[in-house]
Amino acid sequence: MAGSYAHPLFDPLRPWLDRLPGRPDGQALAALAAALPVFTESGLPVRFVPPADDGLGYERRVWARGEVETRPDNWHDFFNALVWLAFPQAKAALNARHLRGIAEVGGEPAPGQARGQARDAMTHFDECGLAVLSSDPSLFDLLRRFQWKALFWERRADVARHMRFIVFGHATYEALLAPFFGLTAKAILYPVEAACLAQAPDALRRALDGWLARDLAAGTYDAPRALQPVPLLGIPGVVAANADPAYYDDTRQFRPGRRESGRSLAAAGV
Repeated sequence: MAGSYAHPLFDPLRPWLDRLPGRPDGQALAALAAALPVFTESGLPVRFVPPADDGLGYERRVWARGEVETRPDNWHDFFNALVWLAFPQAKAALNARHLRGIAEVGGEPAPGQARGQARDAMTHFDECGLAVLSSDPSLFDLLRRFQWKALFWERRADVARHMRFIVFGHATYEALLAPFFGLTAKAILYPVEAACLAQAPDALRRALDGWLARDLAAGTYDAPRALQPVPLLGIPGVVAANADPAYYDDTRQFRPGRRESGRSLAAAGV
């Protein structure tokens, strides 16, 4: 399975993937976390531990104990752990925001009850999140208007030069092991300078971690609709099939989408 990591969309996790077996391994993850500690906003070192049936709940356990439930031999949890290592500030900010949401309503809602738009947005981004960076505002205009063929085919060279797609969601990483038709991420868009995109991948990842932590903590994205859908298989080079312009004519995958909401892009702070 390690060969499946060759795709560039796995690059944010590569420093850790290259140090781990080519399959989920709880002991190896725990050792890596101990050697490269990251911390919750409550100040605790993060540890990857098996699930516990103690009624505390996932988010509260992270906050109160620094324990991230990680099922052995489970790809979903394996990628969640790696995202904690790659984007520690953003993951800590997500956890803290969930805790604020729990406190606001006096506890976790009962099964089947709504958790609220803000927490739903945090879960969407945690599971399926993507950061899209661009030094060309016209490319963002096409993306936000769902002009997929114009963006990914007619402006293909510009996308390669002026855009970066950085996966955050751990469910999306799991899906990328065997990408399926219609695979869609929920994106936060960051306008940046060209010099920013020229940075080494690790430097860009660390900068993005800080931007995401800032914006997630500030409540910038307060509902799932605030996140921009992006069909991942349309990104140039993600699948061989998208080298054919006809690939983008399939509206089952490249939908016209909703009208632009008018929400302004988040400033990247660079």
